[in-house]
Amino acid sequence: MTGKHVNLNIGGSLFALLGIVFIVLKLCHVIDWAWWLVLLPLYVPFVLAVLVLVFVCLWVKVSE
Repeated sequence: MTGKHVNLNIGGSLFALLGIVFIVLKLCHVIDWAWWLVLLPLYVPFVLAVLVLVFVCLWVKVSE
């Protein structure tokens, strides 16, 4: 193998870390947010994946 490959994936990890930080801050009564706001960073990767899937499906359907 002659080339070096660097794989940088911080997208999911960043949202997970942010979600954990928000949960800890909520449980320690540092922030007084609603739980849906605290858990929102955990849903972002799933929502983005669904949006990409829908976009690809629509793109394939239009291309036919």
